[in-house]
This record gives sequence, structure tokens and C-alpha cells, in this order.
Amino acid sequence: MGLSNTERKLRIRRRIRKISSGTEARPRLSVFRSNKEIYAQLIDDVNGKTLASSSSRDKGIDAKGTKTEVANAVGKAIAEKAKKAGIETVAFDRGGNLYHGRVKSLADGAREAGLKF
Repeated sequence: MGLSNTERKLRIRRRIRKISSGTEARPRLSVFRSNKEIYAQLIDDVNGKTLASSSSRDKGIDAKGTKTEVANAVGKAIAEKAKKAGIETVAFDRGGNLYHGRVKSLADGAREAGLKF
């Protein structure tokens, strides 16, 4: 019998986390996607601190439109917060999700706003 979707996602997440880690100069852009919302964090794994975060539940994000449009707005918002913190490059962590749909839209929004990864 094959793996369930959650087991598969956890296995992929562990495989990604073995390789990528964030530093203060190049933090990890972690993405969490639920059924309704999407969240992004800039994490310094060396010191164990979150440098910036943004989500579709923030007051500055317009939650109207499709989920992919909202994800794009969250990507732009996290990129703006990263620029204010003096961060230009990040390591992208898709969190076990496929690089497709909302996760890709968030990444594209962050790139449009000037974040490099």
C-alpha cells in the first residue's frame, strides 16, 4: 500500500529540511499552506529566530480574489518586510508542497517585489 498524502508530504518536508537551512544573511523562506490561508516566514535557523512573517490573515493583505492572487500578495508583503530588514536573498522552503499553484504564486510575488532565491 502506498503512502497517504500527509505521510508523503512529511517525507518530502524532512528531505528538504536536511538540505536547506537559513542564516542571518540568507534566511529560509518557509511556506505553510492550509486549505483557506497561506503563511510565509523568514527564519534564521542558526539562532532559531523568525526575522519576518506574513500571511493572508494580516490586515494589510487584501483577502479578496482567488487564493492564488492572495498568495501573490503575501509574497509581495514578505518581500517588502525582508527589504526593510536588509535581506535580499533567501533559501526557499516549499514545506513539502508541490511548486505549483499557490506556492508558486507566492514565490513569484516575492520575486516581483525584489527578493532573490
